[in-house]
Amino acid sequence: MKLEVRADKIRKILRSTYPEVKTQLFYRNSFELLVATILSAQCTDKQVNSVTKRLFSALKTPDDFAKAPLETIENLIRPTGFFHNKAKNIKNCAQKLKDYYNGKVPGSLDELVKLPGVGRKTANVVLGAAFGIPGIVVDTHVARIAQRLELTLNNDPVKIEYDLMKIIPKKDWSDFTLQLIFFGRDTCTGRKPKCPICPLNNLCPYPSKTR
Repeated sequence: MKLEVRADKIRKILRSTYPEVKTQLFYRNSFELLVATILSAQCTDKQVNSVTKRLFSALKTPDDFAKAPLETIENLIRPTGFFHNKAKNIKNCAQKLKDYYNGKVPGSLDELVKLPGVGRKTANVVLGAAFGIPGIVVDTHVARIAQRLELTLNNDPVKIEYDLMKIIPKKDWSDFTLQLIFFGRDTCTGRKPKCPICPLNNLCPYPSKTR
């Protein structure tokens, strides 16, 4: 079966399995989503949401974050892990938004990835959820499942992103990767995928399927 045909079948099954998907991060505006996504590195969405509830009560705008002492931000985000680096990136990111973008989050990939702490994954999350601009978000779930399904033969996240862009319609980029993320949490887990009950079992060439 041609890759494009198999990818289309996979996409349709995932869409029927997860018809309505959206980021699980709590946010009220594009800046809060940007901060929450930076915090989500090596951390669960549930943990991030428990932290941002308090964080966004204390600090609300890029100006607030830029002016806040680094130690204050560190203490507020400590439970997310890697808090020294995350706090530094968030503070510097807020300062750059204030200095160059009038405190507004830019709506393009090229501008977003120039912000401290923002890579392509974070930028695509923000573009998709806050601006409605389709993007492929390659996190650990997406990378793992795309490899198991042989939608890519690459390990590098950027190369995986481009491989998926070639075989998934642009309008579905954001939803497809969110569906993969949900699927990765529910069924195609890292250590022991639930292959016997997987809706993609017949389309999956993964050699280490569980029985």
